[in-house]
Amino acid sequence: MKFIRPSLLLLSFLAFAACQAQNAVRIVDISALAKVRTVEGDHAVEAALAAAGSPEQQVRAVMASGNKMLWPAGIRSDSALVANAVHIQNYRCFRVGTFPQDSIMMAIVSIPAKANLDLPLTMRPDSDLYMVLPERALRAAAPPRLRPLVSKGPSWENRAKVKIQKPEAVYAAYNIGADSAAVKAMLGAGMSKSEIDAVVFRSTERNWPDGIDSFEERWPELNLFKKYRAYLGALWGNKALVIVPMQENQKMPPMLRPYVDMYFVYDADALLVKAN
Repeated sequence: MKFIRPSLLLLSFLAFAACQAQNAVRIVDISALAKVRTVEGDHAVEAALAAAGSPEQQVRAVMASGNKMLWPAGIRSDSALVANAVHIQNYRCFRVGTFPQDSIMMAIVSIPAKANLDLPLTMRPDSDLYMVLPERALRAAAPPRLRPLVSKGPSWENRAKVKIQKPEAVYAAYNIGADSAAVKAMLGAGMSKSEIDAVVFRSTERNWPDGIDSFEERWPELNLFKKYRAYLGALWGNKALVIVPMQENQKMPPMLRPYVDMYFVYDADALLVKAN
């Protein structure tokens, strides 16, 4: 059976709005995840959300996201839970609601994808997750502002548009942060340190969408790269930084659609730069 991920844009918006009014928590009892109940099809969870006054859209989003098959590989099996115990406690989570069950208070916990981009690759959820855990498995966490979100990256609205003409010329593992000429070019293009950090983090295949994050998956889809709406971030030597904004590419196929702005390093002659 093929599981379809809920709309990340909808879930992220709803989770952000809900989390502002909810307590931040940490998962401190890792063993609770091995026996976790996911929320898909769970009428007790649906009733608890409704009783808490959650909007109907949020209830639908929570219920749609709860299938355990959507969990990151780093928490999907018992052995992975043991190996990643230290990282699990670093998840940024939020208590969405609570309800009693068999004399135990249960909590509906949100793990927003966008708030956990700085965790190891196998721990990052591809879309916002919701799960039901015993309240005793949680502890209050420091306010999320003490652990800042990854920068949204450099602005693109006023940059030159580019068309990718030779998709195969992309550098999938280029360490742009180690290239002093590239860093100088990005600074010269008006990027701040936090914006450059975001580019470094999201300019290699490991942080691209699922359909293009390996050569084997990317190769059959390369021709679709020509359809990305993209902008020129910086030029240095014979290379160019390409900005692919999430906002501009929501009509791309789901497995190629960026869930945050992403970046490609290309040979400059693989691109057609359009006049502003």
